[in-house]
Amino acid sequence: MRTIVAALALGMAGSMASAAADGSDPPEPLETFQRSEDRLFRVGYRLATANAAFCDQTVRVSGLLIHDAGSYSDPAAVRRQFGLLGDIGVQAVAPLSPADAAGIRQNDTILAIAGRTIEAEWPLTNPRWQRVTALRDIIDDALSRGTLDLSLSRAETPALAASITGVPACPTRFELVDSKSSAAADGERVLVGENFPGLAYDEASFAAAIAHEMAHNILGHPQTFAEIGWKRKLVRLSERDADRLMPWLLHNAGYDPAAAVRFMRTWGPKHGGWIFRKRTHDGWDERVEFIEAELAKIAEAAQSHPAGLADWQTGFVPELEIPHEAN
Repeated sequence: MRTIVAALALGMAGSMASAAADGSDPPEPLETFQRSEDRLFRVGYRLATANAAFCDQTVRVSGLLIHDAGSYSDPAAVRRQFGLLGDIGVQAVAPLSPADAAGIRQNDTILAIAGRTIEAEWPLTNPRWQRVTALRDIIDDALSRGTLDLSLSRAETPALAASITGVPACPTRFELVDSKSSAAADGERVLVGENFPGLAYDEASFAAAIAHEMAHNILGHPQTFAEIGWKRKLVRLSERDADRLMPWLLHNAGYDPAAAVRFMRTWGPKHGGWIFRKRTHDGWDERVEFIEAELAKIAEAAQSHPAGLADWQTGFVPELEIPHEAN
């Protein structure tokens, strides 16, 4: 069950300060959560689709993120807050995505998928979160086979239809997690806590944090350590490789790759008592040096690519060698 807390630790502070300055009311907790999840989803979509050409495997994505009012502690309040005409709403739409091109908007209500109505085919589950997970899997399956057909509504237009053909992306989902302040990768997802300090950073620096976690998935680190266990020396190398791949992913998504350096210089001194002093990680100043060493390689790779992309499949060399027992 999803529970919304009163405010984001850092992201809300800026919003409330702005509201006080212009005399407007601060955003509701539901709106704050939606804004953060929207930001994460937009950045993740941009990174995943822009680097698809270099991922070993890809999936088809639409640029559409849904949520389920029924999974919140007060479904009726969620429906009222976002003007939903049913439980399944559009939480985010990535700019320039197929969903965006189809005219889908944030806070539209999804009434049916492939002609199957939500109300009849997918009743509320227990636990409640299982329904939206199942619907996301159904959407992914439809995109993998061709076209996703949706029936939607919004207040001024009660009957809408959209037909979406997906685009390739690296196979990682991006999810905001209640009441957490960390960011992590589990092999299939990048999980960002709603209290993660990076949500308050500029977009390129925030994208750097997301690219770091996405790099773990691309390089197969979670799967590797699930098989062989968390060996300190290897974990340290995996973190270094994720740092080094981070600016490559940023460049291909149209972000300044040097934003990875800015992120580390902002994050490291403030959070140095946390992961940056663990023996599983290099010091934050060392991490900056490793990242900076990649910038010239990225520029060189981009010059030789017809589209100006940086081919990390050929230009990036991981330091972590997967032990034989992981194969």
